Amino acid sequence: MEDLIPGLTDDVARECLARVPFNNLRTLLSVCKLWRQELRDPTFHRFRKSIGIAQPVVVLVQPVPYFARPTMSGPVVHRLVVFETATGVWSSLAPCPCLPHGFPLFCRLAAVGTELIVVGGWKPPTWDTTDEVHVYDFLSGEWRRGSPLPSPLRSYFACAAMHDSDKGCRAVYIAGGHDESKIGLRSALAYDLAGDSWKPLPDMAREHSECHGVILCGKFLVLGRYSAETFDTAAGSWGPVEEAPEEEGEYPALHVAREDGRIYRCLGREVMEQLEGGVWAKVADLPGEMRKARYAVAWDGKLMVMGFGHDCVVSANILDMKATTTRATTAAATWKKIEVPREYRGSVLGACCLFI
Repeated sequence: MEDLIPGLTDDVARECLARVPFNNLRTLLSVCKLWRQELRDPTFHRFRKSIGIAQPVVVLVQPVPYFARPTMSGPVVHRLVVFETATGVWSSLAPCPCLPHGFPLFCRLAAVGTELIVVGGWKPPTWDTTDEVHVYDFLSGEWRRGSPLPSPLRSYFACAAMHDSDKGCRAVYIAGGHDESKIGLRSALAYDLAGDSWKPLPDMAREHSECHGVILCGKFLVLGRYSAETFDTAAGSWGPVEEAPEEEGEYPALHVAREDGRIYRCLGREVMEQLEGGVWAKVADLPGEMRKARYAVAWDGKLMVMGFGHDCVVSANILDMKATTTRATTAAATWKKIEVPREYRGSVLGACCLFI
């Protein structure tokens, strides 16, 4: 059998390959068939994570700033921005060749392993609702078209992804939103990334016209402004979620779930964690310079919140949840402010997090 690296055992060779920074993995992918097979194996990425090499990468939807546009005429162009949490480096993701006018407004992002899925939105320059699905592979650095979203065309729908490589589950779930006549929808769908196919799910009990979704303990939660439902992927059925009514406001509360089964909510200026029994406990206030939280992502005990500051530009801060909370007590929370370069201070219109 051929060695991964001649002269080294495969265990040592795997240690070497695993320590290559994520943005150089695409180079390894092109070296030989054996390395390509190794990098495509889910056990390789679990190993990277187990030795602390895999890093969380945050992807945002943002408009291209006016000073970076070739001309001030024409519609605003939206791009995908990458923030490397380990290094603090910001960059623009490679544009999608199928989207010459930029990414759709209000598109949904989902992450499955090392792949990013972009679903729906309003496609420029006509701003018509689109059924397009685009997938970016962080290993190869390439885009591909996914199977289009089945009708009806919808906007403002919930979207979240589930990834369990041991069980072969690589799926994106969507539900609710509203159709082109602004009528709320009860329908839901699941996208199988490996098979590039959509399948219908049972309808929800009610319409959720403006909602977002999270995956929590193997369940797909659809969270609206005043109500919520949960889809049990094992049982294939919907059920209610114990959820306190939200306050009136310009924006609904933000919810974000961690892999360890904890869920957090940003409501008003408070960040809360849901404890056993459905009880919400305050763990922090938003940073003083942040007027309103718009998006949040979580990983390994960290919570990154993005919103508008008093100067109306994007503000980003990270809270170490392991250092500030326990199940019984709440300590004084300390936020770490993220330095955002000028070209990435525009509005955040979508966010997700990958481990690569």
